[in-house]
Amino acid sequence: MKKLEEYVRSIPDFPEPGIIFRDITTILQDADGLHLAIDGILDALKGVEYDVVVGPESRGFIFGVPVAYAAHKSFVPVRKKGKLPCETISAEYDLEYGSAVIEMHKDSIKPGQKVVIVDDLIATGGTIEAITGLIEQLGGEVVKICFVMELAGLKGREKLKAYDVESLITYEGK
Repeated sequence: MKKLEEYVRSIPDFPEPGIIFRDITTILQDADGLHLAIDGILDALKGVEYDVVVGPESRGFIFGVPVAYAAHKSFVPVRKKGKLPCETISAEYDLEYGSAVIEMHKDSIKPGQKVVIVDDLIATGGTIEAITGLIEQLGGEVVKICFVMELAGLKGREKLKAYDVESLITYEGK
């Protein structure tokens, strides 16, 4: 079987010249690649005590739900503003060009719950930094953050230095 990184398609000069886009759809399109990604995250969580998996829209759903299912944990979605039907809490965070707002249901995390965050990619770390703030606002404790890929050159891990962060694949560049 191939290594997980062999399932990632690299697309040069997208979305702009000099950038290499790391495409996860090729992981998803191959049963072995998808299996490696989910099993890799589950392995990273061995020995971690947690109650709930949180994943941001939309690729955090793709990887977070199967992890929650396999570990028999609940899953909490974090969505863009206006997409959740019940009372929410929100956080605004900076993007490369502008800002965005994410939300969670106000009753999705109970005080004292231990939380794992799962997403496909850490770049600048802004989204996950905002999510950790929401979880803590609700009284949850972030015990681990897992990514399929990390773009180390964007230094997103620095924003999350207070947390246990693990990436299955690390690319040194941007």
